[in-house]
Amino acid sequence: MRLVPVLLIVAIAAGAWNHFSARPVDHAAGILAPDDPVQIDRSGLPAFSVADYRIMPAATFSLQARVLSTEVYHAGREADLSPVDLALGWGPMSDSAVLDRLQISQGNRFYFYRWSGTPPIPPTDIVEHSANMHMIPANDDIKRRLGTVRTGQIVALSGYLVRVQAPDGWHWNSSMTRSDSGNGACELVWVQDLAIR
Repeated sequence: MRLVPVLLIVAIAAGAWNHFSARPVDHAAGILAPDDPVQIDRSGLPAFSVADYRIMPAATFSLQARVLSTEVYHAGREADLSPVDLALGWGPMSDSAVLDRLQISQGNRFYFYRWSGTPPIPPTDIVEHSANMHMIPANDDIKRRLGTVRTGQIVALSGYLVRVQAPDGWHWNSSMTRSDSGNGACELVWVQDLAIR
């Protein structure tokens, strides 16, 4: 009978830990990640394999951005490679004065935003300063760290934008521009380095 109270205390402690370790990080108004992502064509680099997938680098890619939302995936072919998506914002999309007027969500490998009344910045600026990015960790340590990222944190990451092919013809390609939106507009990032603050 004494086991029930102990289990209850453990469950409450675990719930509290999950709540506080996953809560969003708040910031005062102001741009926190001012620079655009840096992308350099590297389509001539050799491909490499992960499990049965062929990974083809298309460009080196690095950015510092504010995390707008995170979404973890366990099912589906894409989850074999990319267990987490990060919706990221830079420039005006890293400013709480803008973000506080947007409702942001993720699902089905997409990132969604909406506003009430007039948009806080022109919609083209939202598109050009934010993106949903499918993260492919280069190793187990990067995978572990990606799993700890919280909304509101600032991340600095680098690696490659990639194209992926499977032997049966299935493929998954990264967007190569920050000005697109909708289906096919997400970046597919092979993450080699990740810093979180």
